[in-house]
Amino acid sequence: MNGASREALAAARGRLDALTDSTAVDAAQLADELAAVTALLDREAGLRRALTDPAQPGEAKAQLVQRLIGGQVSGTTADLVSGLARSRWSQTRDLVDAVEELASIADLTAAEKSGTLDDVEDELFRFGRIVSSATGLRAALTDRAAGAPAKTELLHRLLGGRAQPVTERLVTRLATAPRGRSLESGLESLSRLAAERRNRMVAVVTSAVPLSDGQKERLGAALTKLYGRRMHLNLDVDPEVVGGMRVQVGDEVINGSIADRLDEAARRMAS
Repeated sequence: MNGASREALAAARGRLDALTDSTAVDAAQLADELAAVTALLDREAGLRRALTDPAQPGEAKAQLVQRLIGGQVSGTTADLVSGLARSRWSQTRDLVDAVEELASIADLTAAEKSGTLDDVEDELFRFGRIVSSATGLRAALTDRAAGAPAKTELLHRLLGGRAQPVTERLVTRLATAPRGRSLESGLESLSRLAAERRNRMVAVVTSAVPLSDGQKERLGAALTKLYGRRMHLNLDVDPEVVGGMRVQVGDEVINGSIADRLDEAARRMAS
């Protein structure tokens, strides 16, 4: 997102955080309702255009939201979506993307409140790795001819009782309503949102052999110092990795001897 859309999403995320700080708000219910609104906006092109029309007053668009969904979702959800409608958007699609992102954040907030956010982070990463390596599973979850109920049932068999309920909900929502994204990119986006809930960056660490607890602790501390933010390590093992270890933080990749590269970076920062 750019310009007005970025500002509108940032403001909406702030409102969502304020709402979910209250114990009276059911974050999981809010996530489900925002997901339903996402599906509605994704289906109805005319409604999307009406709610993002810069020529229309913001209050008129907010009233349209209340008329359409006010009696079908909680007041909290209706007010949040009304606030989105009052905002200005650079592109029509950005509004739908924003509602969907808020739904995911609400689910991750529910996990945070229940003390399972770390588990959800790890499960999203692991499932992404499974999808990348299991071509049959990926084909089944991305088959356009397969209906949402079939994909939902498949994911429940795979994840039900083995993963946190929030993880299953997020993955199911992504697989049944990809909205033009690949499954892998969608899972990566969810992992980033999960990390942001604790103001952490995500480092994907691929090593030739499993790291010891001491190595993980030292690596995490070094990366935190280097990037200036707490770092969550997603760990993977690949005996063929070049140089013994590969670390990716966002778009930046560190190959070869991680100790040498981090020492070099630290020297550059000190000079």
